[in-house]
Amino acid sequence: MVAESSAGRHRAEAARVEDPDPSTAPAPDPSYVHDLLRHLGRYGWPGAPRYLRGRDGQEVLGRLDGHVAWEAAQPPPVWSEESLVRVAKLVRQFHDLTAGTHLAGDQEVACHNDLAPRTTVYREEEAGLRPYAFVGWDHAGPGRRVHDVALVCWQFLDLGPRRASAAGPARLVALIADAYGLLPRDRAELVETILWWQDRCWRGLAASEAAGAGDEGDEGTDAAVEDVRASYAWVAEHADEFAAAIAPARVLNTGAHARDA
Repeated sequence: MVAESSAGRHRAEAARVEDPDPSTAPAPDPSYVHDLLRHLGRYGWPGAPRYLRGRDGQEVLGRLDGHVAWEAAQPPPVWSEESLVRVAKLVRQFHDLTAGTHLAGDQEVACHNDLAPRTTVYREEEAGLRPYAFVGWDHAGPGRRVHDVALVCWQFLDLGPRRASAAGPARLVALIADAYGLLPRDRAELVETILWWQDRCWRGLAASEAAGAGDEGDEGTDAAVEDVRASYAWVAEHADEFAAAIAPARVLNTGAHARDA
């Protein structure tokens, strides 16, 4: 992400506390995750670790070789529009593989619920690093397609006041929606869902601090809460600009870097 305090650094903590809407925020369920990974493995999908059983009967995950974008500073290909398009298409692939299955439950698909550069594995290709897989499936659960797409928009574009203007990010949100093939109904709800994730995140961080910090509090958590709240306010301020960019069908143009827009 652009800075250590960026939204992508806060997501993991927010996912592990109570959510304002428990029906759309599954708690970690190892049996569900194992079932999901087995399902994806049966289809030969290369974008998730294989669920294996070791010689001693212990359950293990297969190895995914490559580069995970943990650090703030990343090689330019990680932030390229080509990589953004690839991420969106990978999400579409595993969504389609789970649609209509028991893994989707009464929802549309199985969602990852923690998509970010730090849960994405990149490998070297002729044009540079490109995403090919996701890790961190602990919070996967039934959900709507737009939930994961909105999370990709927030986390990979670092939507918030660190962006100089909304024009470039709005175009890239549309790029992600187009690459995924998001339907009109979901496009109409995409900005609202980005805001839902940000609201969920800062409230979760605040609840976590209140439950465990004691009287002294946690300056790091306080800063994280304020950072995500500022991101929420920024997206809300520019919501109309984002909505206008998302609404029309667009032709993909993947020649620039996402973080330069």
